[in-house]
Amino acid sequence: MSEFLTSLGRKVAVVNLDPANDSLPYKCSVDISTLITLNDVMENLKLGPNGGLIYCIEYLEKNIDWLQKKLTDLKGYYFLFDCPGQVELYTHHTSVRNVVRQLEKWDFRLAAVHLVDSHHCSDPTKFISVLLTSLSTMIHVELPHVNVLSKIDLVEQYGKLAYNLDFYTDVLDLNFLLDHIKEDPFTQKYKKLNEALVGLVEDYGLVSFKTLDIQSKESMFELMKSIDQANGYLFGELEDNKGNFSQLMSSAVGTDFEFFRTAAVQEKYMEDEKEKP
Repeated sequence: MSEFLTSLGRKVAVVNLDPANDSLPYKCSVDISTLITLNDVMENLKLGPNGGLIYCIEYLEKNIDWLQKKLTDLKGYYFLFDCPGQVELYTHHTSVRNVVRQLEKWDFRLAAVHLVDSHHCSDPTKFISVLLTSLSTMIHVELPHVNVLSKIDLVEQYGKLAYNLDFYTDVLDLNFLLDHIKEDPFTQKYKKLNEALVGLVEDYGLVSFKTLDIQSKESMFELMKSIDQANGYLFGELEDNKGNFSQLMSSAVGTDFEFFRTAAVQEKYMEDEKEKP
């Protein structure tokens, strides 16, 4: 994404907040490894990977002035924060949320981008887990949120999808998903639990997904527009360019419908043999 935005002429600064990421495949402007690393914590405090990562994020929270100084030195940049992948940091623990609140106090306009491998759609129970994780993260972190089914070009690598792609991106009537959970003693044991979980996701009505094929410039551009809408960058850009109100609303709402974009993705990457809920 950094390379893509740079190619469009945007000034981008990547901030690595993952203390376990010791071999960065990209150039970053701010790197948490200059403050603390997971390997050092594990070696010196005899902690495991999960406990060590939590310690690192808590350490960042306590030394938030370090981050403030690093970011203050970068003026006029579009920031990409690369965060750890440990899901507990976003669903249960408070340090990441506290860091986010501090960034907001410094007048950063943030949006959370949650990437999920699209092949989870081929397994109903895994997709239910993905939905619940996404919902928990949205509620806990409290940011404008863009959930993304990544590697959409490999969506059916681990099995055919039961329904059209829009069933998964729009999170439609999830009761249809329950019909495709294998009937065996193990899954039957959790039938009522699965029903309760999908009911919870539907009651909130917050979760939906965009799609991403990292090799497709069109896919990257569509995701970029969604993120720019979520964090408000789009509106500031139009204001800088003295865009009028009609341009603003056209860009905010979108002149093309999400349904047609999703249908185009399905036609490109999936075989047309799906049930319709």
